[in-house]
Amino acid sequence: MTVGEEAMGAVLNRLKRAQGQLAGVIAMIEAGRDCADVVTQLAAVSRALDRAGFKVVASGMRQCVETADGEQPPLSEAALEKLFLALA
Repeated sequence: MTVGEEAMGAVLNRLKRAQGQLAGVIAMIEAGRDCADVVTQLAAVSRALDRAGFKVVASGMRQCVETADGEQPPLSEAALEKLFLALA
């Protein structure tokens, strides 16, 4: 399974956002911030990572359902990603 260039850009953006959020969580812990605030930010990091993973899977699913003659499937990549997220 490969990830298309357009999907790769979206995945990288999400991962960079998660990286920034994680750096923020580390700084919060080092500063002794409230546990509830830290957990809230950790949950945001987790969601960002999940979304990046789902985007990779959705991109691969789209490639798998393309027809033999290269035509696009009836569902867009965004629609496939939404369906996958509904199952997760």
